[in-house]
Amino acid sequence: MKSDIEIARESKLKPIAEIAEKIGIREDELELYGKYKAKVELSILERIKDRPNGKYIFVTAITPTPLGEGKTVTTIGLSLGLAKIGKKVATCIRQPSLGPVFGIKGGAAGGGYSQVVPMEDFNLHLTGDVHAVGAAHNLCAAFIDNSLYHKNKLNIDRSNIFWRRVMDISDRSLRNISIGQGNPEDGIPRHTGFDITVASEVMAILALTSDIKDLRKRIGRIVVAFTRDGKPVTTEDLKVAGAMAVLLKDAIKPTLLQTLEHTPCFVHAGPFANIAHGNNSILADRMALKLNDYVVTESGFGADCGAEKAFDIKCRVSGLTPSAAVVVCSIRALKMHSGDFKVVAGKPLDPGLLKENIDAIERGAVNLEKHIENLRLFGIPVVVAINKFTSDTDKEIETVIKRALAAGADDAVLSEVWAKGGEGGIALAKAVVTATNKPSHFKFLYSLDLPIKEKIEIIAKKIYGAKKVEYLPEAEKKIKMFTKMGYDKMPVCMAKTHLSLSYDPELKGRPSGFTLPVRDVRLSAGAGFIYPLCGSMRTMPGLPSDPAGAHVDFDENGNIVGLF
Repeated sequence: MKSDIEIARESKLKPIAEIAEKIGIREDELELYGKYKAKVELSILERIKDRPNGKYIFVTAITPTPLGEGKTVTTIGLSLGLAKIGKKVATCIRQPSLGPVFGIKGGAAGGGYSQVVPMEDFNLHLTGDVHAVGAAHNLCAAFIDNSLYHKNKLNIDRSNIFWRRVMDISDRSLRNISIGQGNPEDGIPRHTGFDITVASEVMAILALTSDIKDLRKRIGRIVVAFTRDGKPVTTEDLKVAGAMAVLLKDAIKPTLLQTLEHTPCFVHAGPFANIAHGNNSILADRMALKLNDYVVTESGFGADCGAEKAFDIKCRVSGLTPSAAVVVCSIRALKMHSGDFKVVAGKPLDPGLLKENIDAIERGAVNLEKHIENLRLFGIPVVVAINKFTSDTDKEIETVIKRALAAGADDAVLSEVWAKGGEGGIALAKAVVTATNKPSHFKFLYSLDLPIKEKIEIIAKKIYGAKKVEYLPEAEKKIKMFTKMGYDKMPVCMAKTHLSLSYDPELKGRPSGFTLPVRDVRLSAGAGFIYPLCGSMRTMPGLPSDPAGAHVDFDENGNIVGLF
C-alpha cells in the first residue's frame, strides 16, 4: 500500500471556500490562508445561534500502546462513513504539536485513506495558532522576570513561581534550567524550565473559551506565582493579560480543512491530554454542531483520560451534551493488556502480536470492558470500533465483538477506514447513527460543590479502579491553600499516565486494589480547573534515538517527505 503522504499528495483537493459553502459558511465569514485552509470568523456563531445542534459524537479509546490504536484514523473515517450514508457531517480535532511530529509519533492527520489534508500544513505550522500560544505564554514569563529585576514591587516569592517557559519542540535538556546568569543587568538568577507549548495553560484556555471577552477574562485570571506572604500573583497584577490576549486574536478562530473525501474538518487548539483536558475547542464544536447534523470529535488518549475530562470539564463549560461515544480498540493492544507482550516505541513489534492468540485477547479484553463501563457511567450509548490491522483474524475479531457486547456496548463493529476510507466506515457509521437515536441520559461524574479530595477520589475509584488515594504532604498543603482561596469549586483535571488505567504505566489490563498517589495539586485558574499530579509527569518530552524528524526532508522535486 502507498504511504500516507503519497495518498495525501495524490488526492485532488477542493478549494476550501467550496467546502465552507457546502455547509453554509459565507464568504465574508472566511479568512483564507491560501487556497486550501481558512479561519472561520466567530461572528458566524451569532448568525446561526438559533439553529438546533447536530448529534455530538466523541471518539475515545482503550488504554493504548505507545504506538496509538488509530483513534484519529477512526475519528476521520467515521465522518467519512457518515457522509457515505448521506449524513451532513463535520470532524473536529486538535492541532498537533511539532514535538510528537518530529519525535516518536510522527504526523497526526490520520492515515491511509482516512486523512485530513493538506497533511503537510496540518502537521507543521498550519495557521500559526500554536506559535501564538507560545508567544503569549512566554511574554508572561518575560514580564515575571522583568518584575523581579525592577525591584520586585509585587513581592513575588522567587521559590514559588510556577509559570515556566514553553516551546513546541521536544527538548529534554530544557526541562530544568538556570536563568539570569552573567552580569547583574542580565536578570535575576533563578531556576526554572521549559514545557512543551501544548502543556501551557494558555492552550487549555483557548480550547475552553467562548469568545474574545471570555478569553480576555480567563487570561487575566491566570495565577503565575505566589507572594512571600502567600497571596496569588496573576497576569493582571503583572499588567500583561491584555497583551497576551491580543496575541491570540487570530488563534481564537477555528481553522477549516477537508478530508480526503472532501468532508469539512475543523481544527482548533491542542491541549495536552496528560495535564490538561486533551480535547479540541468548544468554539469549533459549537460552529460544527450548528452547521451539521452529525459532529465527530476526538478525546486524547483513553476514556480514563480525554473522555472523562471531555465530559466533566469541556461539556460542563460548554453546556453541550454528547449523543454517543465510540471507543477504539485494536487486537494488538488487547493482546498487550494480557501481560504477555510489551510494546516499545521505536522497536519492532513482538512477532507474537502478529499471530492469532485468542487466549491473550480474552485476558486483555478486561481493559476494553473497563473503558465501556467508564463511558456508561456518564449515561450515554457506547459503540466499540475495532481498528483493523492486516494481521487480525476473523476469530480474533469475533472474540472482541462478543466480549464488548457482553460488557454492555450498544454495538461493536469492525472499522476498515485506514485501507478503504469512507467505504470502510459504513458499518461503523450505521452503528453510531443507531446509537445516537437511543435516549442519552448524560450526567457528570461529580458535583462541583464537593470538596477537592472527594472529587479526586470519585475519579480515582470509579474511573481508574483504585482502592484508595494517598496524598503526599505537598498535595495536602495545596488542597488546603486552594480551598481557603476559593478555588475548590472547580472541576478536577487529573494528571496521570495514559499508558495504564492506574498511575503506573507498567500496570496493564484492568489494575485493581492499588493506591493512587497524589504528589502535588496545581491550579489553572484561567482555564478553570485544578490538576492533581499522580505519579511522575513529563511536560517536556524528549526525542528518541531515531527521531521522526531525522527522516523529514525535501525530495529532488521540492516535495516534503518523511512526515509519514
